[in-house]
Amino acid sequence: MLRTYLEFFVSRLFGTGVDTFILWICETFLFTSNWAIYVLSPIISFEFAVISNFFFSYFWIWGKSKKGKSLRDLCQRFVIFNLSSIVGFLIKMVFLLLFAKLFGWNVIICNLVALLVSGIFNFFADFIIFHKRPSLFHRVPANEGKLEK
Repeated sequence: MLRTYLEFFVSRLFGTGVDTFILWICETFLFTSNWAIYVLSPIISFEFAVISNFFFSYFWIWGKSKKGKSLRDLCQRFVIFNLSSIVGFLIKMVFLLLFAKLFGWNVIICNLVALLVSGIFNFFADFIIFHKRPSLFHRVPANEGKLEK
């Protein structure tokens, strides 16, 4: 489990780099209004990081033992992963604002500590999403469970 957590940590560091890079591209080359820079750009960069983190999780961290993965399985898990990432983002924001209010720390420090807290949620959410099972919405074939004559 420690190895899995370290792989998770490394993948999220990469995701943070993706987020920061895309944010820089949006701010430098794409948008000029404050609304677009401070609201739209972080949403776009967050989603790019989510996509990056998902592929790391699906194929590297949790996917080592999954053979015969289907496109349907990938899409189903991505939707749920994306929703859990949004919840993780909201948890991070709550703690970031809480730490800023309680301790008066710099936003960077608040963000790093809040990332540690939300990271725990994200790790366990990943475990649930990618835990060994055939599909999140496994369908039982029509003839399964029926007695044969």
